[in-house]
Amino acid sequence: MKGLLIISLFVMAFFSACQSDTTDRSDTTNTSENDVDAARNFIRLFLDGELEKARTMLVTDSLNTQIFDAYERIYKNRSQLDKKGYKGSSIQIHSVRTVNDSISVVSYSNSFKKIVDSLKVMKDNGAWKIDLKYSLTPQ
Repeated sequence: MKGLLIISLFVMAFFSACQSDTTDRSDTTNTSENDVDAARNFIRLFLDGELEKARTMLVTDSLNTQIFDAYERIYKNRSQLDKKGYKGSSIQIHSVRTVNDSISVVSYSNSFKKIVDSLKVMKDNGAWKIDLKYSLTPQ
């Protein structure tokens, strides 16, 4: 009987640990199957403060690097409360405009700030990448 009680306590503790309030981001990678997946992964990594992983998803050029560096400085200067809000937020994809088979524009917001923005996603050497320059040009 005592052994059954110990096993029951162990099982309850295990399930309690599995249901912690931390958000599981194990599905976030820097490899993406399609344009929307790439946008979602990039946004999630950035919201979670995984900036170096997000950086690997950029189209590699000097202007994208400069833009990302500026966004990174802004993010790092945010309050801990803001960072926690971003990390706990969900991503809403509002629309996807397909330009051609290798370029799309994804309109999105997050549940924390609720500001609609857009990302240009493009296929670069077979991989879906983010082109931040799009946010600087008139649409």
